[in-house]
Amino acid sequence: MGNHFKKFKELHNQSEPLLIGNVWNVQSAKKMENLGFTTIGTSSYAIAETLGYADGEEMSFEEYLFIIKRIAASVTLPLSVDLEAGYGKTPEEIVANIKELYKIGVSGINIEDSIVESGVRTIIDAEIFAKKINSVVELLLKEKIEVFINLRSDVFLLGMPDSLIEAKKRISLYENTGVDGLFFPCVTKIEDIAILTKATKLPINVMCMPDLPDFKTLQNAGVQRISMGNFLNSKIYQYLESEIETIVKNQDFRSIFS
Repeated sequence: MGNHFKKFKELHNQSEPLLIGNVWNVQSAKKMENLGFTTIGTSSYAIAETLGYADGEEMSFEEYLFIIKRIAASVTLPLSVDLEAGYGKTPEEIVANIKELYKIGVSGINIEDSIVESGVRTIIDAEIFAKKINSVVELLLKEKIEVFINLRSDVFLLGMPDSLIEAKKRISLYENTGVDGLFFPCVTKIEDIAILTKATKLPINVMCMPDLPDFKTLQNAGVQRISMGNFLNSKIYQYLESEIETIVKNQDFRSIFS
């Protein structure tokens, strides 16, 4: 697959929100392509689980890159990669990783303002993070590398007190870093979502949650991108467990074919 940066960016300006098909291997990516999705994105959580790791950059970038390469080589859709906190401490290390993704045709990345250490996720100071991302953007410009940067802020995911006020503060800093979109996983109240979309000209991305409103309601609130996260992956393995239980209980394989 070639780099679809321009096409991918345009998909964030259509009348209906862009529904990202989140994938974790070639099989799931091909299903999304066959079902007519216009773009797919990796779920780092689901891929980490597949490889036996917890989320939060426990897997190495090399291991992750192997899976991404196989997905990129097997579908023709624009592909975005959930790069977590960048798999590097410095802007230079993060850009080196983005270059590897760009080489295989990746169109976009997610990068988040929280880090996981010893299993605990904490948010990074907004100004420090904004400065770091601005450096990443400048380095990519110098190298003439075009990727859609979707900046993920974890204020709602972490259940921060006054999360909406904190989100608006971060928007005002983040939208001036040169990124292309903003992502707030775990925001579900439609009033909050509408406030976020009005606070910036950048496309706002929300994620599948039990209380997330339907797509039409999200569209009316100004949302331009919707992600699935790792939830389809989790649902499939719940189904697998229940199917195996049925086989063991019935002592035959009829349920697989019914």
